[in-house]
Amino acid sequence: MARGIIRNPIDRSATALQSLSRCGFRPRSCAARARDTVPVRANAAPGRTGDPFVTASLPRGLLVAAIRSGSGKTTVTLALLRALARRGLSVAGAKCGPDYIDPAFHAAATGRPSYNLDSFAMDPPLLDAVAGAVGDGADLVVAEGSMGLFDGVVAAEGRSGANAEVAARYGWPVILVLDVSGAAQSAAATALGVTAYDPRLRLAGVILNKVASPRHRRLVEAGLERVGLRVLGALARDDALTLPERHLGLVQARETAGLDARLDRLADLAESGIDLDAVVAAAAGAVPPPSAATLPRPPGQRIALACDAAFSFVYPHMTAGWRAAGAELVPFSPLADEPPPEDCDACWLPGGYPELQAGRLAASDRFLGGLRRFATTRPVHGECGGYMVLGDGLVDAEGATHAMAGLLPVATSYARRRLHLGYRVAHLVAAGRLGPAGGRLVGHEFHYASELTDAPDESSALARVSDAEGRDLGFAGHRRGEVTGSFFHLIAAG
Repeated sequence: MARGIIRNPIDRSATALQSLSRCGFRPRSCAARARDTVPVRANAAPGRTGDPFVTASLPRGLLVAAIRSGSGKTTVTLALLRALARRGLSVAGAKCGPDYIDPAFHAAATGRPSYNLDSFAMDPPLLDAVAGAVGDGADLVVAEGSMGLFDGVVAAEGRSGANAEVAARYGWPVILVLDVSGAAQSAAATALGVTAYDPRLRLAGVILNKVASPRHRRLVEAGLERVGLRVLGALARDDALTLPERHLGLVQARETAGLDARLDRLADLAESGIDLDAVVAAAAGAVPPPSAATLPRPPGQRIALACDAAFSFVYPHMTAGWRAAGAELVPFSPLADEPPPEDCDACWLPGGYPELQAGRLAASDRFLGGLRRFATTRPVHGECGGYMVLGDGLVDAEGATHAMAGLLPVATSYARRRLHLGYRVAHLVAAGRLGPAGGRLVGHEFHYASELTDAPDESSALARVSDAEGRDLGFAGHRRGEVTGSFFHLIAAG
């Protein structure tokens, strides 16, 4: 069962397959690999602006949402995905908003890739194309929301990044996960407010979470019946259902012990506690008009992609777009002290958790030496955690300083923790593999590390950055020759 979010349908060498296995992937048939790609015009030359995605027809779908974080959306989504997949349905997961971790759990539950749907960062044609990739060959899409159903940025209707925008655009009914701990009939008032807030949405029903007893369930259901809302199921309060977490969210799927057994346990609970037939029957959808979309261009023709427990935060639609534009992805593991493969013409260091592996990375002489040699002749880019590794040093949570690659004039600290979170719009200061000078990129930041060095100026910065409301945040990131990096996670271009 596929557990990762990167696919490499081109390189079939033994070394590449071993690297893929370390990252949680298994070799698949050509037909299976084809289902993971987004249909685009083939074999674009590297360096050209991204080729268009072609919007595919969408299957029926549902959005699993709640009014706030911590209500149980991921638990319910994984339970539904695994249970429906066990029934023989080709069910696809999706995640609304910027999130790397949940889609990997979706993929583990279904054996299909899960993509992000982001109405702020993605313009409508790209959003439609990625939604088409989600549903390609699927019987049903189960999308998971983030935060609260209506939470987003202040923007025009359809572009706020809220879960509700995705449900409204694709006609997907909402399953509301209602955390009823500490409430009974009053929980119905919350659900009723959801139905009144946005008339574009249809509430398929409610799944109760953290139910304390049969009597508690009867009281909650009485309130919901009074306002005409259907209960599709209920899950009891059970700490054993909780997946382990760390500072950026859940522990990654590839690091979660006994994940298959956990997913099967959730599916068992869904079979016994949720009306799965009613869930499937409630799914609906609307097909968006055909359109073409563009993604950021591949940084090279053959891309060395760091892939292990320290480097894994890369959006599936990005890597799918690179492959569809003709690029090859060659995974390597810095934690295994592997350097970027010499036969690649670009290197990409994604985000992840290098702050938890700083000592091990600092001792990886083959990786660091190979990365420095690679950077003398070819482009290297680091996002967030990758940016930290490209710098001079990284201070871990205990205050110990670890020497990094020294390719960019930046030092970072995880000991001096401060949350940096939000959408970002970047305009490139100079031309490079990410785009032309002045090129517009859209993405987000989510990290606790801080920069210890002075902020860059125009001569050395990667981009000038603003937040979702257009407030200027100044210059960000660094560039030195063809080595670039920033805390910015790339989602879309243009």
